Amino acid sequence: MVNLLKVQKTLLQLLAKQAGLRLQPVEVEPGTIISFWVPKEKAKNRKNVSTNKEVFPMGNSVDAENLRKKKRPAVVLVHGFATDGLVTWQFQLLALTKKYDVYVPDLLFFGGSLTSSTVRSSRFQAECIIAALAGLGVERCTVVGFSYGGFVAFKMAEIKPDMVHSLVISGSLIAMTDSVNESILETLGLESSAELLLPETPKGVKALLSNVMYKKLWFPNFIFNDFLEVMFSHKKERAELLEALVIRNDEVSIPNLSQKILLLWGENDRIFRLQLAKDMKEQLGENTTIQTIRKAGHLAHIERPFRYNHYLKEFLATATN
Repeated sequence: MVNLLKVQKTLLQLLAKQAGLRLQPVEVEPGTIISFWVPKEKAKNRKNVSTNKEVFPMGNSVDAENLRKKKRPAVVLVHGFATDGLVTWQFQLLALTKKYDVYVPDLLFFGGSLTSSTVRSSRFQAECIIAALAGLGVERCTVVGFSYGGFVAFKMAEIKPDMVHSLVISGSLIAMTDSVNESILETLGLESSAELLLPETPKGVKALLSNVMYKKLWFPNFIFNDFLEVMFSHKKERAELLEALVIRNDEVSIPNLSQKILLLWGENDRIFRLQLAKDMKEQLGENTTIQTIRKAGHLAHIERPFRYNHYLKEFLATATN
């Protein structure tokens, strides 16, 4: 039987190409490759003999003249934990590529991104994305981070403020503390984050979708099997990513971020509830605004894409000028 999720991923790749993007692996260090969808004008493919993959090494910058052509504001879309970049941002691609240079990375152990490093922190993910963007010639960008990608986006803004000049965060926090993690697990009736985000059975996939969506949609059971087959590779490494994400309460420090920040939230998010976003707004200060989307859960960008895109483009219009 045909796996419909595999078919969807193929169609999304065609959609990305229609939106003017091309797949561009970037080697940020030996043994670490970040898979990126980038504007076709910025792609420059090379052969790596040892891996037989198209790789754009960090040391070889895209021709400066090509970068100057059609230079537009850059927007980097950083995905969440259960899926890769294209699946996460499928409803935002066409809405943004007409006006912006859109970059869609796959985080390490998602899509085509891999590393031989044993480091699993969100900071390492951020450092790899920053290095890849620099290799692609991106000097200034807005980073849009969803869920796990939001933790990475905050780290990017902290590490490289001259590159990340504004942020949009959806369903995420500055840091995942012990207390927040325990509160979420207690609310959802779970023992661990892996139980939710790395399901091993169709029933587990069904529970994941139920918790992240406002509307309870019906899917035939084979869809859950398809999801398991396609979306949950590298389970060991992903479990390590989840473990590394949680830090002790006394280890948290609120970064002094100068960037303009939009917290774009589903009103009915059951993972990171709206009150957490309101508290975070107070912590981040006057450069931060919050915008909520009614009748939307954790997956606001998928459940209510027109409203999400409206608020996103509204923010980008002011933040990228």
